[in-house]
Amino acid sequence: MDITEKKYKKLSIQVSLTGLSFCCFDTLNNTVSSFKEIHFDPFEKNLKIEDLFANAFAEHSELNEQYDDVLVIHNNNLSTFVPTPLFDENYLGSYLQYNTKVFETDFFAFDEISNYEINAVYIPYVNMNNFFIDKFGSFEYKHANSILVTKLLDASKNVDTKKMMVHFNATHFEIVVIQNQKLLLFNSFEYQTPEDFIYYILFTAEQLNMNPENFPLELIGNITAESPFFKMAYKYIRNVSLLDVEDLRWNNYFSEAENRNHFILFNS
Repeated sequence: MDITEKKYKKLSIQVSLTGLSFCCFDTLNNTVSSFKEIHFDPFEKNLKIEDLFANAFAEHSELNEQYDDVLVIHNNNLSTFVPTPLFDENYLGSYLQYNTKVFETDFFAFDEISNYEINAVYIPYVNMNNFFIDKFGSFEYKHANSILVTKLLDASKNVDTKKMMVHFNATHFEIVVIQNQKLLLFNSFEYQTPEDFIYYILFTAEQLNMNPENFPLELIGNITAESPFFKMAYKYIRNVSLLDVEDLRWNNYFSEAENRNHFILFNS
């Protein structure tokens, strides 16, 4: 690209079956210049997802501007992590078959996280990618959990304590256990009640010999201290806190809660 044509703008769009969120980055100053979250109404289920995306593009002019880079982030619970020594890109489906239902017609992708010698294997939304090809021509895409795990590993440098982090989405949450830039466990669970949530937390802790009296539990994503999920965790785990996002907030003007909720998008 000719430097005179460069816009110094990047667009990140996080997509799921329940909606999308996007933010525009000023790459010259490394700041978030705008951000929007769009929820799809449950009554729109009879519409094709492409139509819902088309409506979002019609309503939000930022999505139709020119950008140097476009990143599409697929947010679903159809992913897993594989250490590089065990990884073969010819067998992507076999890595996922243990934690999700895999079909022969599925398309598989992977993100290489070379700093930590792991690969995120996942099923992207092909119909959404096709929509974005029509809109942008070319773009990069990756899985939300690739960004999440990379950022949490980065932040764990020289922290020798085993730490459990939980990232909340609308219908599922991810448990990530890290110790000094080593990924000890990653798994995704669907949930409905606070009882579902604490069951998986305590079961995971037991598998890794983590004592609820000692290990720190940090919560990220769509959760606040007033949430029944936070209160349930506080009842059973001695050291519970919301993830500190002060470092993330320096590059935007959004609230602490918004930075925690959109931790993946703002870190993309």
